Amino acid sequence: MALYAIADLHLSLGADKPMDVFPGWKDYVQRLEENWRDLVTPEDTVVIAGDISWGMKLEDCQKDFTFLNALPGQKLLLKGNHDYWWSTRNKIDNYFAENSFNTMHVLHNCGYRVGNQAICGTRGWLYNSETEEDKKIVNREAGRLLASIHAAELLGGRLTAFLHYPPVYDVMECQELLDILVENQISDCYFGHIHGQHAVRKALTGEYKGVKMHLISCDFVGFSPVLVE
Repeated sequence: MALYAIADLHLSLGADKPMDVFPGWKDYVQRLEENWRDLVTPEDTVVIAGDISWGMKLEDCQKDFTFLNALPGQKLLLKGNHDYWWSTRNKIDNYFAENSFNTMHVLHNCGYRVGNQAICGTRGWLYNSETEEDKKIVNREAGRLLASIHAAELLGGRLTAFLHYPPVYDVMECQELLDILVENQISDCYFGHIHGQHAVRKALTGEYKGVKMHLISCDFVGFSPVLVE
């Protein structure tokens, strides 16, 4: 039983939002499926850290979810900034149940135990938040991360955090979220959101203030889930 992670699938099987127009994304759905099936078994779990589908509503994501549900393993889904379809956890859970999407589960104000890992996470927000509205969102995301950490702690295991936005980028920090990671002794944090050769050079990977940072954007990791444990 292994744990993998990946972010920013940007699926658009039911929407007119092709990612193939971007450099390096040609045939990305086929490449993703082939890599996934080569690595992941039905007994494994994959955390998908946001930007999962371009669908605007849950029903618009039907083809994307059908594709994901058919891939091996259990999937833990985290909200990204482009997941406009995201609703309440109950509504998403009910939609998954009604459509027999039984390999997909929401990571939102909760935790999961996979092997030795206690999984927690939230979307996060901008690392350069300055407006009052942005600061409100950061505080809300900080509360969600804390709730998820506390839920994961009750499950035992080694706390591992997943965000969509990086908590550190270039010389900027999302201080509220970073402080929570450090204070709760999170050893590893996985995140996405960052794309393109120029941008990924500024994404901090490796240890920072005692937390190991991992960029798992789909294009950065070659459209292949990354082994966590």
